[in-house]
Amino acid sequence: MQALRPETTAVAAADAAPLRLTLKVHNSMAIVERDWRLLESDPHNSLHQGFDWCSAWVKTHGHPLAIVEGRIDGVMAFLLPLEIQRQHMVRCAQFIATRFTNFNSGLFSADFRAKAAALPATEIAAALREALSDQADLISLCNIPLDWRGERHPLADLATVENQNHAFQLPLGADMEQTIAPLNAKRRRKKYRVQIRKLESAGGFDHVQARSAREKAQLLELFFVQKAARFKAFGLPNVFQAPETQAFFHMLLDLDRGGSDVPLELHAIRLKGEHDGKIAAIAGLSRKGDHVICQFGSIDDTLVPEASPGELLFWLVIERSCRNGAALFDFGVGDQDYKRSWCTQETVHHDILMPLTASGRLAALAQRSVTRTKAAIKRNAHLYGLLQRLRAQATTASSKSPDADD
Repeated sequence: MQALRPETTAVAAADAAPLRLTLKVHNSMAIVERDWRLLESDPHNSLHQGFDWCSAWVKTHGHPLAIVEGRIDGVMAFLLPLEIQRQHMVRCAQFIATRFTNFNSGLFSADFRAKAAALPATEIAAALREALSDQADLISLCNIPLDWRGERHPLADLATVENQNHAFQLPLGADMEQTIAPLNAKRRRKKYRVQIRKLESAGGFDHVQARSAREKAQLLELFFVQKAARFKAFGLPNVFQAPETQAFFHMLLDLDRGGSDVPLELHAIRLKGEHDGKIAAIAGLSRKGDHVICQFGSIDDTLVPEASPGELLFWLVIERSCRNGAALFDFGVGDQDYKRSWCTQETVHHDILMPLTASGRLAALAQRSVTRTKAAIKRNAHLYGLLQRLRAQATTASSKSPDADD
């Protein structure tokens, strides 16, 4: 584990406003836990930067930390929970658990968000460079909506590049009828009734939520199995395969304290009849305030595929979210047809890339180039579809090879 200096300090005085920004960098979460938990209570800040979410990742992965504490005139203004990872010999300062975050904000006080426009971006950038230059080559803050629920992000004026992946949300009404009204409600209701009939004809089903520690662990392990099979079928790398990643999600489940806000909870379609007790679909949800995020989902496509149990499970968890007073159901990043069929809101994410060294400048240039290329491909429906078909054909050919893995 790389040793970090206990803390560094950078000061930037804005010429246009009497604001004094002071930054400190900590290599321990415990040092700032009290302020962290105060900031995370603001509903505008992402649950992915919450103390418990980050703590679970740190305990299972152990990357060096660089928690940036920002104060304005001595008053706590923000925290950027960063970790240092080496990527192709480049030290990258990024949000903790970036690979599994669906939207990032950092942690900002409401007072600072109101004042941020008075502090020039050049001053913030200079302070960040001075604070982190001896610990990283590149600051890479990904998946940030520059405009989120009526507010402009305090770091929006820093140099950014549009992320190739957008996020998709469904605003929720008081009940399911109000929620689906902006969609093709008649078609959506008909599809739901057909799914119910098909499952009932196969013996029925239950919508279950894992409650006990044992149920949570078993259902999460089954998700890993189902997802691995799905990734293999599509020729994709299994991002959940690493033991430390699986331990992270197990730890998140254990952090549920029974309140309305929850780091992770598991829902499933459990079949009756011929397939009694088998799980056809799983969804992992998180909630903070009125914002629900679907973190992941999986299906067993050998079980009643004609009933689309994964799609039905989305209906059921969305309906439950309406009943429980949520205002936004978030399908997270990634453009899939099923998300577009549900969602009326598309959120553009941006990445902040700030090189600190010569190698960091090269890495930032490469990252911008790759991101823009991927974004251009995804915007071209014909080209993106062609690449998807070629990948599917390659996967099929590989599975038919006598040397293919079982």
